[in-house]
Amino acid sequence: MIAGIYKKNQGYYTRVCTAFALATIVLMGAKWLWDLLGAVRFEGVQTVYIQAGGATVMIAVFGVIGYYLIGVRPRVVDFMIATEGEMKKVNWSTRREVTGSTTVVIALTVFIALLCFLFDTVFNVVFKWLGVLKSI
Repeated sequence: MIAGIYKKNQGYYTRVCTAFALATIVLMGAKWLWDLLGAVRFEGVQTVYIQAGGATVMIAVFGVIGYYLIGVRPRVVDFMIATEGEMKKVNWSTRREVTGSTTVVIALTVFIALLCFLFDTVFNVVFKWLGVLKSI
């Protein structure tokens, strides 16, 4: 089972996106490890070799783990295939619906902000008139 990819013709885009996300995270971790190993000193060994070795080992280990999870392990692969199948069933909103909903949300937010400003101003004037607040 470990020699080939499990159900390789199914869930292609989900696997590719997952592999890309994993690669991004691993490369960011390798960069972090590279910087961290910059302070390590061994007599007779240049720091760049330690940094490169650590980053290479990290990339290799997580690459093998990623390959196993994304390509070989049946439970994970079946989950990705099912996820891609469900995403194909989603009824995505049209551009017009999204624009209309966004406009309503922005208008309502502005209206509530103006209403809060109005109430704050009215309460400020009333409380100053009652002597509860003092003008600075």
